[in-house]
Amino acid sequence: MRLKSCARLAPLAAIVLGGCAETRAPSIPLFGAYFPAWLACAVAGILGAVLIRVVFVLTGIDDRLPLRLLVYTSLAAAIAFATSLLFFGR
Repeated sequence: MRLKSCARLAPLAAIVLGGCAETRAPSIPLFGAYFPAWLACAVAGILGAVLIRVVFVLTGIDDRLPLRLLVYTSLAAAIAFATSLLFFGR
């Protein structure tokens, strides 16, 4: 009985696990070590959000923003995702 239920789930597992077939994760060599690409994209997103915040503070837009933490976190995530799409196509 248990073998039949496993046999039914095998095609579904093959489809779902098909994304795990890539030979290696994208990595970036920095300072003699390999860093995961998502880490570099996250750093780029954080630095981009900090730069945008400086511009917003200088122009006075920062004072008018509601929920500043949510705005800057969303900006960092958007920049990180855009960096990932631009450089790694993911």
